[in-house]
Amino acid sequence: MNYYYEQGNNGMDEILSNLNEAQRSAVERIEGPLLILAGAGSGKTKTITTRLAYLLDQVGIPAGDTLTLTFTNKAAKEMRERAMGLITQNSYPPLLCTFHKFGLLFLKFHIHLLGRANNFVVIDTDDKKKIIKKINADLPTALIASEISRYKNSLIDPTEAYAQAELTNYKHIAKIYEEYEAYLLKNNLVDFDDLLCLTYKLLDENPDLCRRTSEKYRYIMIDEYQDTNELQLRLLQKLCSTHNNLCVVGDDDQSIYGWRGAHVRNILEFDQDFADAMVVKLEHNYRSTQPILTVANALIEHNRSRLGKTLIATKEGGDDVQTITSNDESEESQKIAKAIKELITSGVRPNEIAVLYRINALSRSLEEGLNRAGVAYKLVGGLRFYDRAEIKDLISYLRVITNVHDNFSLKRIINKPKRGLGKATIDKIELSSIEAGKSMFEFISTLTDSELEGLVRKKSAGELRDFITEILELRRVSEEAIYRFIDLLEERFKIKETLKGLPDEAEKVANVDEFYGLFRDYVKQNPESSLAEFLNDITLQSEQDQVEGESIYIMSIHASKGLEFEHLFVIGLEEGFLPLIGDGSDLEEERRLGYVAFTRAKSNLTLSNVNSRFYKGRRTVLQKSRFINEAGLCEGSLILEKNTSYKKGDLVRHKIFGAGRVEGVSKAGREFKLSINFGGNKRDILASFVEKL
Repeated sequence: MNYYYEQGNNGMDEILSNLNEAQRSAVERIEGPLLILAGAGSGKTKTITTRLAYLLDQVGIPAGDTLTLTFTNKAAKEMRERAMGLITQNSYPPLLCTFHKFGLLFLKFHIHLLGRANNFVVIDTDDKKKIIKKINADLPTALIASEISRYKNSLIDPTEAYAQAELTNYKHIAKIYEEYEAYLLKNNLVDFDDLLCLTYKLLDENPDLCRRTSEKYRYIMIDEYQDTNELQLRLLQKLCSTHNNLCVVGDDDQSIYGWRGAHVRNILEFDQDFADAMVVKLEHNYRSTQPILTVANALIEHNRSRLGKTLIATKEGGDDVQTITSNDESEESQKIAKAIKELITSGVRPNEIAVLYRINALSRSLEEGLNRAGVAYKLVGGLRFYDRAEIKDLISYLRVITNVHDNFSLKRIINKPKRGLGKATIDKIELSSIEAGKSMFEFISTLTDSELEGLVRKKSAGELRDFITEILELRRVSEEAIYRFIDLLEERFKIKETLKGLPDEAEKVANVDEFYGLFRDYVKQNPESSLAEFLNDITLQSEQDQVEGESIYIMSIHASKGLEFEHLFVIGLEEGFLPLIGDGSDLEEERRLGYVAFTRAKSNLTLSNVNSRFYKGRRTVLQKSRFINEAGLCEGSLILEKNTSYKKGDLVRHKIFGAGRVEGVSKAGREFKLSINFGGNKRDILASFVEKL
């Protein structure tokens, strides 16, 4: 037994010796509140899993006394496997799961205290929307679902929601919320948000249960703390009500989910929420080269709301960060595709290359450029441009205008925008048209008013008549004056208005504008072309076979969080795209997005901007993103080399330390900081305090 313990101890000593000083101090700090401020690529997962293993394997904390929470099942699984792989003592697995999984387990044991049976069923998002639609079919279902979720995560019940509502629609939503909650209760259902809301409610209303739960989980660890919301903070405060052994890991500079309810203040004010907190900064980066980190550090230093840290590369060397400026998005995609092809030809594996963008609408021109160059790609975390619902709707409109007998496309748009036609009614129209031996459009066109009102409600009959008239009018315009066509399409069918109130309204509208811009550009370049030719062209684009073999990755910056690539391109670095400006956007969060994007790169980073791009349906002249400036970059190379005469290898003299050699140059506010080796002693000195030899 002693031998086994000694062997285990030696194993842990070896594991600890592989940690840097900051990581080790975080692992060995076991009592009291601890914030591990983990920069990008700084070995966050290694630190938190080693700390868990240390608690169990060396300190002797029973596994059942620990609770480790994260945000995704994937992260939980990885952390569990890594932690258990480090443990040499016999131990059953600790509770390591997502916040919501913890809530589910907790409710199974305690929901009876709320007068509810523990055989409840958890409904998914689709089920939630179906229930809401049953209650109300007038307001956008996605909007109602989003608001109910927001209320729950802010611990606002239906009565409070109604009292707070100023606009009529929001009073209406509060009433729907009340009916929705009654439906869940009656049918013993809980939704995703309830898993945490009801858990908090139980702990808040049952002090003895709260005390027992807190005493049970005496050592709590939270991953990705910067992504927590108000409810999760309040839940943690309940869980820590009898002790203060809370360790959170996160990076305030990577807080990019404010739009989803995450509160960056949770990490910024950790020491205010949990007294006597210790902060350990992990600043050694094991992912990226120094030129990449210099640019990322320079950018994020412009944020005021941050705790502050500077990433330092452990890798040597590295190429300068490159910038590309193109005239427009078509030229940009050509340049990116060409650069990628050259990388692949030189032996780089495609899966080591990625392209990131801030706005999903930018993927359209990029996809087109990659398709033309024969570069295979995988779009991560989203749909290809032409597969997005709002774009499919637009294409269906164009197809019906081109060919009124296209029943498939007609069925997609006949109730978009809403004309009071349910699925059963549309099926009835289709069946009747088949019996009459006509297309649906032709069938509706030939019906008398009374015949049409026999199939659909009177109001819907009128709207269908208008629909038929508008389609025929647009068909005429497309043949006689195609340049007017798109404006008229939006004017008559108000497609963008149908997207109002949706949680992702801005993104969907941007996609529609991108499509309109694409059409206008096509007409401009091909003035004699027809609508059918345009449709054929985009069909070839949207259905182009992917090249065999491995693929590069393209994705939004949000989708790239937690990933890394040897060669990275970031497109759309223009004001209005990255950063997004106006419409309630948060410049500091936009800057954090830029920082996250830059720090995905391991060896090479290229930033791309254009002089003009389709924006809100029109070609717009754009300014280069302020982030390129803030990151200390000019076209193609570091601005540092232009603003300071010092470079790596220079011999310099300091009035106190004597002669030394420059080993690195970095930005420090408005000055430049030199890393200088004075006869074996390395010091960081501002450039203005030395002179060249």
